[in-house]
Amino acid sequence: MKTVDFSYFIERYNAGEMSEVEKQWFLKELEGNQKLRDEVNLRKRTDEILKNQDVMSLRTKLANIEKQRKEAKPPVKVLKKTIYIRYAAIFAGLILIGSLSLFPGKTLTPEKIMKQYYKVYEPPTSQRSVQSVTDADFTLAVEFYNTHDYEKAEVLFNKVLEKKPNDMQSVLLKGVSNFEDKKYPEAKQSFDRVIDDKNNLYIDHAQWYLALCYLNTNETEKAKQLLKSIGKENGIYKEDAKKIIRGLK
Repeated sequence: MKTVDFSYFIERYNAGEMSEVEKQWFLKELEGNQKLRDEVNLRKRTDEILKNQDVMSLRTKLANIEKQRKEAKPPVKVLKKTIYIRYAAIFAGLILIGSLSLFPGKTLTPEKIMKQYYKVYEPPTSQRSVQSVTDADFTLAVEFYNTHDYEKAEVLFNKVLEKKPNDMQSVLLKGVSNFEDKKYPEAKQSFDRVIDDKNNLYIDHAQWYLALCYLNTNETEKAKQLLKSIGKENGIYKEDAKKIIRGLK
């Protein structure tokens, strides 16, 4: 089995973005891994420091401006004007500080979008009963998928689709597996296939993940068009799609 790269999961854990299943798996990993626990704590402290870095930098600049003003000792005639300028600068600084907390990250990058809005698709908990070799392959594929071994999951989803090519749930899960492994061209093909089928329960999910594929491959205009379409529908990704569109402007 491949060695797990925990960087992605540490970020999701510290940000509180894990699903319950993913969180339980990660907590078990933490129990027997002191190095992993240390890394989680270090990243958490680093995030807290960086969160306030912009505000601290602005305060330092304002303090330097005030210091320079005092050292300059302007003539009496311009003192009143200088006082107005000083308070205007401080007032503008306070507005900027407030804006940093009220409107963080106005311009969204693909990295920020993935961190804030992406969650791996969770298959329905009630899986179909094992009645054939194909169903057994699907069940095992989902087990690999849920433990984040997406390469093995993809192999088994392909076996299912060889016998059941119209199994759109397997097509979607194969696409998400490719997406997790950053195989974006392959992922796009799966999501397009689900959307083109037009007669399944997974079209909303396929549209959402296809839009994220476009963002990760710098096809921003295609992503915008698809997100606008998602925002006009009443699916579960409607509000997130609208927020991303506003951030991309």
